[in-house]
Amino acid sequence: MNILVCIKQVPSSTHVTVDEKTGVLNRSGVESKMNPYDLFAIETALQLREQAGGTVTALSMGPPQARSILEEALAMGADQACLLSDRRFAGADVVATSYTLSQGIRHLGNYDLIICGKQTTDGDTAQVGAEIAEFMDLPHAANVMAIGSVGPDHLLIDVNLEQIVQKQKILLPCLLTVEKDLNTPRLPSYRRMLERRGDPIKVLSLAEFADQDERHYGLAGSPTQVERIFPPVHEHEKHTYSGDAKHVASELSALLVRLKVTPAQTACVIR
Repeated sequence: MNILVCIKQVPSSTHVTVDEKTGVLNRSGVESKMNPYDLFAIETALQLREQAGGTVTALSMGPPQARSILEEALAMGADQACLLSDRRFAGADVVATSYTLSQGIRHLGNYDLIICGKQTTDGDTAQVGAEIAEFMDLPHAANVMAIGSVGPDHLLIDVNLEQIVQKQKILLPCLLTVEKDLNTPRLPSYRRMLERRGDPIKVLSLAEFADQDERHYGLAGSPTQVERIFPPVHEHEKHTYSGDAKHVASELSALLVRLKVTPAQTACVIR
């Protein structure tokens, strides 16, 4: 079974600035990591390979520095890795991102199963996996919490539908997005990292795609446009009062009135 896993590099900190004009995260100078949900996708692929044989390919879209998460995937056990990288891919929303990934997958070809993490921690839309499947006209299932068995042309899976767990038979090739409770991801192997150091990571740009219309990628190919976005302003006040009960109660009463939590006429009177 040839398995392709889609992974993404995300900021490792919540302290990220936003370009207010484009609504795009400013990723330069920000420490990054592999999207945590994608670790479960990689582990799922590795376990299926151990069970049914085949290969595991890690695929990511991003700037050149996204190679680091592909190297991590190789250290975990992936057989090969590919990066979709082109300035014309920048600023993509979920639709343009999904379409770009689908074009990369079509170029690579020769897959039986595509696995994605449930969602990403920077976008949290949980839509990319399903949209890739739609662009590629593949059967797909989301919120997969268990894979029961692997047949020659199908998988038996358990799908979390909130109120119930539904058992499904899904035909190959297909796409799954997996839950974080599906498994426990293995750690990258230091020995394997040393062995794979220097292995080529395939890089694809728009020039390699069947569809080279720039209007389908990046900001130009994104039907959703951010009208305005800004980081939340944190306004925390800390007040410490000391003294006897009468004094502290009076201070708290005055504070509640000032914050308009308690109307002035109903503020408690301390006698």
